[in-house]
Amino acid sequence: MKRKWKRIIIPMLVFPLLINSCGKEPASGGYQRIKAEEAKNIIAQEEDIIILDVRTQEEYNQGHIPNSVLIPDANLRDEVEERIPDKDTKILVYCRSGRRSAASARVLIDMGYTDVYDFGGILDWPYDIVKD
Repeated sequence: MKRKWKRIIIPMLVFPLLINSCGKEPASGGYQRIKAEEAKNIIAQEEDIIILDVRTQEEYNQGHIPNSVLIPDANLRDEVEERIPDKDTKILVYCRSGRRSAASARVLIDMGYTDVYDFGGILDWPYDIVKD
């Protein structure tokens, strides 16, 4: 009888924990991974956000999201606090394919930024871009 009780009660205790952890919680590292469509909606609906491009200057010149701020990932730790002093600012991070944006989002979280979203690469951005 004891064993049967454990097989019933333990899943009942664990199941609510699993359901609660399936919501839109920050990804491992403390930032959220979102799709380009979600980023586009945030850009259209919210003010006082930063669209952060972490590619190189050359890549940025070839095409970037309108109103984005360029801080190459190699310079992020040195430049971001001066350029984005409010650590509670909503920051949407992108790069070319998504690798650098994910790493940069983790850096931002490590530096104390609290509202960071990685939406991957410009290769997956189906909306307008600006070319210099």
